[in-house]
Amino acid sequence: MVDNSTTNNNGQQLIPGQDLPRRGGSQVADHDGHGSMLPTEAWPVLTATGYILVAVAGPGVLSMAWNLAQLGWIAGPAAIILLSFLTWIASIILCDFYFSPHDPDKRNPSYMHVIRSYLGAGRTANVKICWVIQYLNLFVIASLYTDSASQMMADIEWVSKCSNSNNVNVDDSIKIPCWVYQKPYYIVFGVTQILLSQISDFRRLRWLTLLCFGAFLIFSSIGVGLSFTKIASDKWSIKGSLEPQGNINMTRAKKTWLIFKALGHIADGFDFSSVLLEIEDTIGGGLPAQEAQKIMRKAIHYGLPAATCVYLFFGSLGYAALGEDSPEYIFLYGFYKPHWLLNIATAAMVLHYAGAYQLFIQPIFAMFEKAVVKRFSPDNEFIKRKIKIWTYEFKLFQLVLRTFFVIVTTLLSMFLAIYLDILELIKILAFWPIVFYFPVKIYIMEKKIPMWSARGLGLQMMSFGILIVTMAVAAANIVDVFLQDSYNPIMPNRYY
Repeated sequence: MVDNSTTNNNGQQLIPGQDLPRRGGSQVADHDGHGSMLPTEAWPVLTATGYILVAVAGPGVLSMAWNLAQLGWIAGPAAIILLSFLTWIASIILCDFYFSPHDPDKRNPSYMHVIRSYLGAGRTANVKICWVIQYLNLFVIASLYTDSASQMMADIEWVSKCSNSNNVNVDDSIKIPCWVYQKPYYIVFGVTQILLSQISDFRRLRWLTLLCFGAFLIFSSIGVGLSFTKIASDKWSIKGSLEPQGNINMTRAKKTWLIFKALGHIADGFDFSSVLLEIEDTIGGGLPAQEAQKIMRKAIHYGLPAATCVYLFFGSLGYAALGEDSPEYIFLYGFYKPHWLLNIATAAMVLHYAGAYQLFIQPIFAMFEKAVVKRFSPDNEFIKRKIKIWTYEFKLFQLVLRTFFVIVTTLLSMFLAIYLDILELIKILAFWPIVFYFPVKIYIMEKKIPMWSARGLGLQMMSFGILIVTMAVAAANIVDVFLQDSYNPIMPNRYY
């Protein structure tokens, strides 16, 4: 829980109206967000920026070339910039809800705290709906990360086992089928997450975030290098089309669905609203709420533009190198050699998934554990009991609850493809209310913005436009997944 008392890091009481303490001989900038950032503020800003980049500019970067292939050289970059800008607006709005203007000492350390603070009174339906959407969305991300990381570990084995001369017949034209069993990798990832899930809370994830950021630099650099090498080997020929084109053998309807799917990928690549306030609370612990808000604003100003530049650069190079043949997963289906470099990139992706999983799952743990304590009281013997494993001490109920959660999500992801497909559809549908609807609704209500004013209409049009895009992306997902004749709701045992 966050200490709501207004004290500094040294435990000194701050008197209302008193100047903030000096750090390193320099006074902290004023609370209105203006003034230069002090060197001592750089670390929390960089930390928060790192959290943002880990949450957004991770796996989504691998599909950017494919997204541009569906949208073309004009609409593709324009969509990335526009969706980045709209997410930036929504993130700044949500960031400002960290503290209540009516009570500056009251903090909202999570998305649900914001909903309860601003929409709770007389609006219990809003709170319940948001509760379901928020935590279901986090649950979805954890399950999808489990599946993606397991597939990538299987990819490493497939590249090592199947991409060699032993799997090609004598005329060097037809490959002999080569299979890899993917399910053992679900178990490996699940066991890893059971261990990592014993990290007590969101605040202790900083070291893991640094590892994730390092992994992101590795696989993104490899992707850029491979794309650049491919362009150079093709005598600097730039592939692609100015207009949305896609595969020429596809029907117009199929191309339309793929365009919507690409827009969904791009929008999802900028979404970190589910953990934005947890990040703000982590870097703002021990600081006045307004100062934490100012630091988070700067992190958003740096993080989202940085992610946008990465997406544009990575996607453009990949699209220029591979053109309309750009795959959704560029490392396995876009480039095939050198195998060792592809394996390094894929391993870095697995490491990134392992850390990002914790970034999104810790709020669920906190919610469940708070509910358990509230239901049975903190003095319950099971809740209070601690056990010691080697030199580490754990709360028994946390160990049991978190282990059970990881096991359940891992098993469901391992055996039921329909479970993952339904969760992905839920994640798409959750984008609009979580990222835009609730923040815009609260902002208009708190600022008392007239509904028919220019600003009020602009915000509502932005929210409505994202709703239309969300519905179109959901429809494209249903057509692309559930309406296929070959759809199988059970996860296959083998991976080809």
